[in-house]
Amino acid sequence: MVFSSVSFIFFFLPLVLALYFAVPFKLKNTILLLFSLVFYAWGEPRYVLLMIVSILLNYGYGIWLDRSQRDKNKAFVLSFAIVMNIGLLGFFKYANFTVDFVNSALKTNLELQPIPLPIGISFYTFHALSYLIDVYRKKEEAQRNLFKLSLYITFFPQLVAGPIIRYDAVAQQLDRRAFSSEQFAEGIQRFILGLSKKILLANPLGLVADNVFLTSADDLSAGSAWIGIIAYTLQIYFDFSGYSDMAIGLGKMFGFEFAENFKYPYISKSISEFWRRWHISLGSWFRDYVYIPLGGSRVARWEMYRNLFIVWTLTGLWHGASWTFAAWGLYFGVLIALEKAGLEKLLSKLFPLNHAVVLVLVMMGWVFFRADDFGYATAFMASMFNWRGNGLFDAQALSLLYMNWHYLILAVIAATPLFSKLRELRSSPRLGGIQAAASFVFYFTLFAEVILHLINSSYNPFLYFRF
Repeated sequence: MVFSSVSFIFFFLPLVLALYFAVPFKLKNTILLLFSLVFYAWGEPRYVLLMIVSILLNYGYGIWLDRSQRDKNKAFVLSFAIVMNIGLLGFFKYANFTVDFVNSALKTNLELQPIPLPIGISFYTFHALSYLIDVYRKKEEAQRNLFKLSLYITFFPQLVAGPIIRYDAVAQQLDRRAFSSEQFAEGIQRFILGLSKKILLANPLGLVADNVFLTSADDLSAGSAWIGIIAYTLQIYFDFSGYSDMAIGLGKMFGFEFAENFKYPYISKSISEFWRRWHISLGSWFRDYVYIPLGGSRVARWEMYRNLFIVWTLTGLWHGASWTFAAWGLYFGVLIALEKAGLEKLLSKLFPLNHAVVLVLVMMGWVFFRADDFGYATAFMASMFNWRGNGLFDAQALSLLYMNWHYLILAVIAATPLFSKLRELRSSPRLGGIQAAASFVFYFTLFAEVILHLINSSYNPFLYFRF
């Protein structure tokens, strides 16, 4: 089940909200846990047991860590727990990839039946690991209530595609949280905004990107290639940030406050700034649980670069079992290493051209993220810069521009803080009821437009569901 489906919007969500607010507070977590399991089982019934086993194991690891008195024992328990969690993730996510690599490298004929990837396993594994590491560091006490820990890991707004919520961010909210009509209204508005990003922008842009990336690189003009990667650059932003908006909005409806996951990354002036604004929860997770424990930047220069390459290679592989993902992660690791070596200062001197340079570098990285293999990725980039001699524009490029220019322009504007600035200017006490009425009409119109698109279109993928 996805948030942008009729079954979720008109059946699942109204039912869980009705029951949630009908019961006393002591039963609210139970309602959320039951519906979270139903939400997951709706799309992955055979893997619910896997998730429950993961929860039970991590519940036991947390208590084991809390009871261990000696540091040496605690380190062993944590190491064992990490190996088990990563091992479970690795089996489902990387087993086929590893076998293919071994066969290719050693010319063997090992066979392994394709192993389907459980939806959301990367996210709920990282939730569990952050909980265990925080208990080990004594930032949090082990959760003795199995149902509360289960809710933290399975809470349906962030279960299958994030954002990655730290245990310490919601530990107190699991025990007590405030409810208000203002917070609930903000949640509805945020959900509608995220839904609109997904349906009204990401989906039509995705059709443009698919059209281009399904074309042989030998037949792509430079114009078509650039239109395709610009469309994909905007699609992946509105797809994932839209999902994060919906997750944050749903959290507000149930009294939870989640941190922001995107802060207009495409206005960045450096690659480092881009990654402080893009998928913030993942970047901060790797920073706090991998980069800093490795020594971060407070080590010798070569060790800092080593740490960067380790973190960014892992970031790439986290997204998928593919050498293109690993290359994508390493690509950004190299760029950030170059920035730390002086490139960032050079970019700052190019203002305002540094924005354009960063965008081009980011889009080149997205080529590897979107392409199925290295061959197509390199051929696609050759087409972007007309190294294949197919010309600047052809009939495909002109047709794509003619049919989709309005989506591209609207998406570019929506990827900037302009809308939020207008909302701030509009927030005036003097407007009172007029502002409230205008806001209602705006969000109602957006929602109605979304529903019309949902009814009339069958194209509705979520990119980050496969990670």
